[in-house]
Amino acid sequence: MKTNTVREALRRGEPQVGTWLSLSSPVAARFMARAGFPWLTLDMEHSNCDWETASAIFAHVAEGGSVPLVRVASITHENAKRALDLGAYGIVFPMCNSVELAQLAVSSCKYPPAGTRSVGGSLHALNFGTDAAEYYKRANDQILVVVQAEHIDAVERIDQILSVPGVDAVFVGPNDLLASMGKTPQMETDDPEFVEALSKILRSAKAHGVSAGIHVADASAAQRRIEEGWQLIAISSELGFMNQAVASTLESLGRTVSAPAARY
Repeated sequence: MKTNTVREALRRGEPQVGTWLSLSSPVAARFMARAGFPWLTLDMEHSNCDWETASAIFAHVAEGGSVPLVRVASITHENAKRALDLGAYGIVFPMCNSVELAQLAVSSCKYPPAGTRSVGGSLHALNFGTDAAEYYKRANDQILVVVQAEHIDAVERIDQILSVPGVDAVFVGPNDLLASMGKTPQMETDDPEFVEALSKILRSAKAHGVSAGIHVADASAAQRRIEEGWQLIAISSELGFMNQAVASTLESLGRTVSAPAARY
C-alpha cells in the first residue's frame, strides 16, 4: 500500500509546498500532478466541482505521483466519507471554529474504534495501490486531517482546537481570516491584529505538535513563511499560475491585462 508521503514529511518537520486546484478540470490536474508539487488540494468549497469529477481528479493526482487532498464544502461526516471513499489522501476542513468541529473532522476520517467513518467503497484502495482489506487496516495512519483557522473565533480558541487528538495540521486562509476581523481580504498585510493572529496560531501549532500551514501568493512569500516555521504551504492555484503567466506575457507585449485576479 502506498504511504501518504506528505503526512510522513510533516511529521518529520519537513515543509511541504503545494498548490490549489480550482478549475474542476481533470486534464489540468493531470498536468499539475506531474509539475513537481508533493501535494495538490482540490477546492470543493468554492468551485463547481462535483463528486464524479473529484474522483477523476484524485485518481490523476495519485497516478501522477502527487498526494491528492481536498477541501470540502463544510465539516460534515458525509463530506468526509465521500471524499475519502473516492480516493483523497486527506481533507482540509474549512471554518473549524470550535473543539466540537475539530473532533467531528477527526472522527469522520477515522475507522472505528478511533472514529466513526463507515466501511465501503473501492476507489480509495485503488488510489493507494492496494486492496480493500489492506486499506481498511492502514487507512487511519495515512489520512491527513487538516483543520482551517480562517476566522477570529478559531484564533481565540486555537489552543483547544489543536489539542484535539488526530489533528495533523492547521491551515490559515488569509482572506477569510481578515474578513472575519472586518478587514479587507488579501493574501498579505502588515496589519498588527492579523500578524498577531498568525503568530498565535504558529505558537499553538508548535506547542501541540501540529503542522502549521498557510496560503501565499508566490514563491518568495512561501520561502519567508517556511523560514518563520510554517510547513504546509500552498502557493496560488492552477488558475492563479495561468493568469500570472498570461498577464506577464501580455505586459511584455505592451498589451493591457483585463483578466480578473484569482482569489486562490
